[in-house]
Amino acid sequence: MERGKMAEAESLETAAEHERILREIESTDTACIGPTLRSVYDGEEHGRFMEKLETRIRNHDREIEKMCNFHYQGFVDSITELLKVRGEAQKLKNQVTDTNRKLQHEGKELVIAMEELKQCRLQQRNISATVDKLMLCLPVLEMYSKLRDQMKTKRHYPALKTLEHLEHTYLPQVSHYRFCKVMVDNIPKLREEIKDVSMSDLKDFLESIRKHSDKIGETAMKQAQQQRNLDNIILQQPRIGSKRKSKKDAYIIFDTEIESTSPKSEQDSGILDVEDEEDDEEVPGAQDLVDFSPVYRCLHIYSVLGARETFENYYRKQRRKQARLVLQPPSNMHETLDGYRKYFNQIVGFFVVEDHILHTTQGLVNRAYIDELWEMALSKTIAALRTHSSYCSDPNLVLDLKNLIVLFADTLQVYGFPVNQLFDMLLEIRDQYSETLLKKWAGIFRNILDSDNYSPIPVTSEEMYKKVVGQFPFQDIELEKQPFPKKFPFSEFVPKVYNQIKEFIYACLKFSEDLHLSSTEVDDMIRKSTNLLLTRTLSNSLQNVIKRKNIGLTELVQIIINTTHLEKSCKYLEEFITNITNVLPETVHTTKLYGTTTFKDARHAAEEEIYTNLNQKIDQFLQLADYDWMTGDLGNKASDYLVDLIAFLRSTFAVFTHLPGKVAQTACMSACKHLATSLMQLLLEAEVRQLTLGALQQFNLDVRECEQFARSGPVPGFQEDTLQLAFIDLRQLLDLFIQWDWSTYLADYGQPNCKYLRVNPVTALTLLEKMKDTSRKNNMFAQFRKNERDKQKLIDTVAKQLRGLISSHHS
Repeated sequence: MERGKMAEAESLETAAEHERILREIESTDTACIGPTLRSVYDGEEHGRFMEKLETRIRNHDREIEKMCNFHYQGFVDSITELLKVRGEAQKLKNQVTDTNRKLQHEGKELVIAMEELKQCRLQQRNISATVDKLMLCLPVLEMYSKLRDQMKTKRHYPALKTLEHLEHTYLPQVSHYRFCKVMVDNIPKLREEIKDVSMSDLKDFLESIRKHSDKIGETAMKQAQQQRNLDNIILQQPRIGSKRKSKKDAYIIFDTEIESTSPKSEQDSGILDVEDEEDDEEVPGAQDLVDFSPVYRCLHIYSVLGARETFENYYRKQRRKQARLVLQPPSNMHETLDGYRKYFNQIVGFFVVEDHILHTTQGLVNRAYIDELWEMALSKTIAALRTHSSYCSDPNLVLDLKNLIVLFADTLQVYGFPVNQLFDMLLEIRDQYSETLLKKWAGIFRNILDSDNYSPIPVTSEEMYKKVVGQFPFQDIELEKQPFPKKFPFSEFVPKVYNQIKEFIYACLKFSEDLHLSSTEVDDMIRKSTNLLLTRTLSNSLQNVIKRKNIGLTELVQIIINTTHLEKSCKYLEEFITNITNVLPETVHTTKLYGTTTFKDARHAAEEEIYTNLNQKIDQFLQLADYDWMTGDLGNKASDYLVDLIAFLRSTFAVFTHLPGKVAQTACMSACKHLATSLMQLLLEAEVRQLTLGALQQFNLDVRECEQFARSGPVPGFQEDTLQLAFIDLRQLLDLFIQWDWSTYLADYGQPNCKYLRVNPVTALTLLEKMKDTSRKNNMFAQFRKNERDKQKLIDTVAKQLRGLISSHHS
């Protein structure tokens, strides 16, 4: 029963579902009926639904039939109307067809025209679009073309700016075009190309300034020389100098504008052509010779490319290498001044360029870098100058080198480089200069002394007299009063030596110019150098002349006279130095001239040489002595050799009239003493073993001749018997033996007033021993054997007593 209820319930639900589907079919659009029908076919009650559907269709057909039956007349009328409309419609159709045919025929050309218009409009639209695109592309192409032109004309910095605009402004607007992509891909290559080309230009510039550094430096040093000359003119003529250019104007600072349109900025030569100018025309500024635009361009290019540090390191490294090359002096630099000048020009040119780079660029080089280079340059330059200047033996070359170093230092000082070490080194070169001067003047003095005739200067006219007095400060009232011809007391070497000393002082003064030394320092330098000239060079020259083997007494006498006058002239040399240095001799620490000492030493050496020479001459005459020590004959005149010797001494001392009195007296006394000593030695020499009283008598005659010479006063100034005292030893010895006054000698020996005070018992014994055996051989005593024996006994007795005196004296 329940199952029946359930079946009934399911049947009711199915009927309700079918009813719903039928309503949907009736109310739904035909296009959307598919899902509804699908739900029917998906179910299991398809047959029942179809039955339901058939039933619903029959119901609707009955309703339609009812409705048609109700409106049938109207339907018939409508059909009739439709038939009428049908005919009219056919006519209208025909008319429309005809009209359409005509319209088609007539509109065919219009269609063609419209088609053409359509194509034109399409083309116009395409052209307009193309123009718009081209308007975007043209600036890109123009910029690229401009870039190529700039690259071709080597305007690299503007090209880099163009490349920047092209990359960041123009290409992004047309980046989808293929040619733009090619451009974008090519931009890094272009940058590298600009970078490489600008670096190549920089290398050319560096090579160019390396080759032309000497020209740049030469111009800078000429400019410094002009400024120094201008300063000197201003100091001498202040009024005229006030109208001249200032120092700042004299040094033209080259200021280069970095502009792409400037013709000068497009040149990469590095050195501009400058024609040679006349000396009196204005020398162009050293920096005006250089076109620095390659450096500026390369610096800006690398800065824009973000590689400034790389550029700075490269530039500094290359310039350091060039500095080392510039500072390497040529091996033969010391041979000529041009070698030094070229060396200095290159150094100056290098630092002029670096100084300009320092002041016209921001950070390419800095002061620390410049100072480092300058310290290296200064040390190497000073070392090179020390080495090469040491080879210089010509004082003129050393002086020219000093002037060149001063100009070199002044030039670099203008550019702000410290040059104190150069001036310190010049003080070292000054010592070398003094040495070369001393060597030169040694030759000059040697030539003067060798060529001198060592005779007083004769003058025959007032003009000649004034000429000599003008060369040498000499005043002698008595000589002025004498009539012409007359003679100066000195020989020609006196004024010549005096003038050469003054020339030496002038040469020393030349070196001290422009060294920024005080007057006191200059004065001290001149005096010290002059002292070396006097005490070493001139003194050695005089000593060499005095010590020459073939020099005569006349020459020695003239040297003494000459040195006496030169000694007196030293005060005039002092005044001369004072006048040129404006430093008074009384100033504290002022060096005194040692000329007086020099000439005194030379005079003393000449005096000693005179004494030695006289003694040698006396010895030569004594070598001619030929005594017969065994003679028994009594002579009546002096020996010939001694007569000749006395005549020589008289003539010699007659020449000593112009010598200072003491010198002549000393020479005379020295000669007499040497003669007396030599005669004594001749008498007592060991080779003379025996001698006779006759020989002593002849020897006594010779001594008397010497005493007569001494009494005659060969040189004025001696007291009565002073010169005779030189022969007192001989005189007392000979008197003792000739007078045979032994009793008096032996009795008075040792007393201060004894007659034979100067007779030494040893000397007396030696001479007595030689006379012991001579009486036996003398025929004069042959007949008086007893007297001879008595004499021999007396001699023995005297000899014994003399030995007693000697032994008692020694004890």
